[in-house]
Amino acid sequence: MKTFPRLLLLLVLPLYALDQITKWIVVLKFEAPAPGFNVSHQNHVVIEDFFTIVRVHNQGAAFGMGNDTAWAPFVFFFIAVVALGLIPFFWRRGAFNILPLRLAAGLMMAGILGNLTDRMLQGFFLPAYENAGFFARLAQGYVVDFLDFNIGLETKLTPHGHWPSFNVADSCICVAAFFLILSTFRAEEKGEDEGGGKSK
Repeated sequence: MKTFPRLLLLLVLPLYALDQITKWIVVLKFEAPAPGFNVSHQNHVVIEDFFTIVRVHNQGAAFGMGNDTAWAPFVFFFIAVVALGLIPFFWRRGAFNILPLRLAAGLMMAGILGNLTDRMLQGFFLPAYENAGFFARLAQGYVVDFLDFNIGLETKLTPHGHWPSFNVADSCICVAAFFLILSTFRAEEKGEDEGGGKSK
């Protein structure tokens, strides 16, 4: 558990800060989507026909699952809080005992914290709800997605050839998933080596 505060200081907090700073730049630069819409009419093209900075309000999960539903803000808020509690719980019990798993834990915490902060705060800054009550504004909480890439491939997930917009926190969670998969392969290789050694 000694390395946990170091992980927070060196990995989680810098990534969390980067996530929040980039999101607030987008929120302050682009107008909020019109009521009933999730995408702002403003955007900034970085690379023509490939990379655009947008402002998307995502109340759901990956690929917008649960968007525009009354339950999504509360369900995903609860899931995020539980996940944040489970990471240090399993850390204390030695579940993150190798470097890839420790990196995965840090990245997951940074990603979950970043998106959870959005869900808690962003609804309170929407002009359309400035006179609404506390819980009404909390229910309007959303995750700020702003990185939009045109991958040129139309599928069910990418109907217009664009990968669903995402943010720094989402990237952290995806890289964490990579490290979790990597650690699984390492564990299998270690088990095979130990098994081979015993048979000799």
